[in-house]
Amino acid sequence: MCGIIGMVAHSPVNQAIYDGLTVLQHRGQDAAGIITCEGERLHLRKNNGLVRDVFHTRHMMRLHGNMGIGHVRYPTAGCESSAEAQPFYVNSPYGISLAHNGNLTNTDKLKQELFQEDLRQINTNSDSEILLNVFAHELQRNATVTMNIEDVFTAVAGVHRRCRGAYAAVTMITGYGVVAFRDPYGIRPLVYGKRETETGTDYMMASESVALDVLGYELIRDVAPGEAVFITLDGDIHTRQCANDPAMMPCLFEFVYLARPDSIIDDVSVYKARLRMGDKLAEKLLRIRPDHDIDVVIPIPDTSRTSALQLANTLGIKYREGFIKNRYIGRTFIMPGQQQRKKSVRQKLNAIDLEFQGKNVLLVDDSIVRGTTSSQIIDMAREAGANKVYFASAAPPVRYPNVYGIDMPTSSELIAHDRTEEEICKEIGADWLLFQELDDLIDAVKRGSESIAGFDASVFTGEYITGDIDNSYLNNLQSARNDAAKNERRESENEVIDLHNTA
Repeated sequence: MCGIIGMVAHSPVNQAIYDGLTVLQHRGQDAAGIITCEGERLHLRKNNGLVRDVFHTRHMMRLHGNMGIGHVRYPTAGCESSAEAQPFYVNSPYGISLAHNGNLTNTDKLKQELFQEDLRQINTNSDSEILLNVFAHELQRNATVTMNIEDVFTAVAGVHRRCRGAYAAVTMITGYGVVAFRDPYGIRPLVYGKRETETGTDYMMASESVALDVLGYELIRDVAPGEAVFITLDGDIHTRQCANDPAMMPCLFEFVYLARPDSIIDDVSVYKARLRMGDKLAEKLLRIRPDHDIDVVIPIPDTSRTSALQLANTLGIKYREGFIKNRYIGRTFIMPGQQQRKKSVRQKLNAIDLEFQGKNVLLVDDSIVRGTTSSQIIDMAREAGANKVYFASAAPPVRYPNVYGIDMPTSSELIAHDRTEEEICKEIGADWLLFQELDDLIDAVKRGSESIAGFDASVFTGEYITGDIDNSYLNNLQSARNDAAKNERRESENEVIDLHNTA
């Protein structure tokens, strides 16, 4: 998963993009980048690391221009080299930069087409570079000395015809403007908004509405599935539906875990959706364990807090904070290597013993992925003096890998894959375990929006909405994503001298 931003303004955008990327930092902590346009000249800074570490004063001072795009990244199928930090750039036609959130599922075919037919060379393992070159080639088909708006929409339509998978993207065309587009299913989120200033109207696109809120922008709406939104350098806005059969089917896991609670995605308040998840979970608990002996509900920070609080309120049980989080440790299910994950959990959370001693505790988390974190947290609760430790997940069992832009483990590394709920409970060491029902989760999210036709719930069901995922694809994905493969890539990357970023 990644976070993207695009801006067209009447004043320099470097600081605003930086600030917006810090708000989206939860979507990617591996790398960050900003590219700005000053007349016909581009200014780029990108590297591995957090936003605050990649951009120093000397870098910000060089990012001139009133138009730009930015990116924060978690790697998925690609490697973790700084060469794959975004935005990417190609010089023909016009000079195009791109930042992308998602994952293409037909990259091998596209890469072959780009080399053999389009005569374009791909220099990294990133599908985002492929997406950029597909868009560039489609735009070049009708290229003349001066580009027109119809050419942009025709190019996006060409991207939809050729690319499969998930893509929310912002592209900057040097000297012309910024275009944002979203795949025909709208799997990954993308919104845009405006801000009135003394010199005119500024526009901004971002992965989540919270980035607009923080910078004082008014949310206009989500970019629709298959739609392109083109904002010219002069501040004119043009929109066009560029896909044949679009359908709003966003990723369900965005609402469970990825998005900030203060965001609104596809007209759904993430916060309200998580409140409803807590209600649904409480209702299920009362159905199957009406005689429960829970003394206290404790969330596993941070994403589960909203659901856990609502669950406690519905049950009429005390809600307490039992874990203090070290906010300088990254997300553990994405960390490579089982040993590193085990060490990280202990560094990340510390129990408040007084909230556990002699009590029957219900721990609530947003989901259970590998199970490593859940198991260690249950151990921590017992060590803190809990009498019994129960566990509830605001999501159903995660049994299948994600192919649309989340670096979720392979099937063999998911604790729920080929295990019953009873077996999972035993594996993580809980006294009993409660999962959300899929229908309840869908209802909790969909109730907030009339435009949503369905969801990508593939991590729960194994059904991939793009219709192009088979066992061969999943086997190849497993080879690329398992811990051994990631460690091997990391070791090889450390031996390569990086010539991409000398700024």
